[in-house]
Amino acid sequence: MPHLASHIPGVPASGIRGIHEIALTLDDMIMLAVGEPDVPVAPHIAAAAIAAWQADQTNYTANGGIPALRQAIVEKLARDNDIHVDTERVWVTVGATQALHQAMALTLSAGDEVLLPDPGYTTFTMNARILDAVPVLYPLRAAAGFMPDVAELEALVTPKTRVLIINSPSNPLGTIFPQALLGELLAFARRHDLWVISDEVYEHFSWSGAHVSIASLDTDDRVFTVFSLSKSYAMTGARVGYLVTPPGLTTTMRTVQEAAISCVGEPDQWAGLAALTGDQGHVELARAHYRDNLAAATAMLDERGIRYLRPGGAFYLFVDVSYISAGDVAAWAERFLRDQRVAVAPGSAFGPSGEGWIRVCLASPRDRLLEGLGRLPAPD
Repeated sequence: MPHLASHIPGVPASGIRGIHEIALTLDDMIMLAVGEPDVPVAPHIAAAAIAAWQADQTNYTANGGIPALRQAIVEKLARDNDIHVDTERVWVTVGATQALHQAMALTLSAGDEVLLPDPGYTTFTMNARILDAVPVLYPLRAAAGFMPDVAELEALVTPKTRVLIINSPSNPLGTIFPQALLGELLAFARRHDLWVISDEVYEHFSWSGAHVSIASLDTDDRVFTVFSLSKSYAMTGARVGYLVTPPGLTTTMRTVQEAAISCVGEPDQWAGLAALTGDQGHVELARAHYRDNLAAATAMLDERGIRYLRPGGAFYLFVDVSYISAGDVAAWAERFLRDQRVAVAPGSAFGPSGEGWIRVCLASPRDRLLEGLGRLPAPD
């Protein structure tokens, strides 16, 4: 049998999906591990997808997406993100996952180094390894509020460093980078002539302070920005995201989109258009639900004396279980799942700095969320 490419065995498995796969084999299980909205898709979004199928709008579209959707994204970016682009800088993708992979594939060659947050979303490292690039983790420390330290970033730069990835609001932490820090990170990237890839999937869920897109501060065209409709509009299975590129990449993007996906499914794109241009009340209802879940969950943890990071955004809680996880939170999370029937994501799945922590998804029915948290052993 032929061998796979030599670097592929080095791609790490997802520690989140590992827990998820075990959870699916168990009965009467509380799922708090996966970032899946528990609210239904809005009726007008579902209706747009149904109408597209019924009208046989099931053909290839332009590589970048249907014109109406791209234009709606352009208008949304200007209104909500202070990012001002034309449609040729907007590319509809198979969720944020493909947008992220596309941006990394455009900017990283084999052996190049990419600076990634630790703790950070698992796909950052997985993509780097798939591309035969080298992930270099920059630590986000509890003592510093899990914010990046530019001085530490400086120490990690080598002649092979090509890309800085940032994620605000953060998955798994929920931290939101203030504008001043984003300016420092952009200046750092400029000093070392780095690309910046900004993951802003949770842009609509901010609990403290406003979300700022780093591309709105960019003056020399080095930022790629990754967005998604999955979390904001409860459309995880529809797989609609978008990548906003620096200028001048139209021909390149058309080529790589054709090779990678050709285009996103047309009915999904019509659903995406309805999401962006239709009534936004369901987004506000989801936001209120997650915010109320956050208040209820933190009140319970406070009462029980369990430490956690208070998130500024997203819909997760990063909870400190170092008092019971004995230095191996992944093994503890699996035992907790099997013994207590509660699935949580081990913090170590997001990088070494996550050891001793778990990520809990707040996008869950409140009674199940509180029941699951109530099964955590309290500190002595």
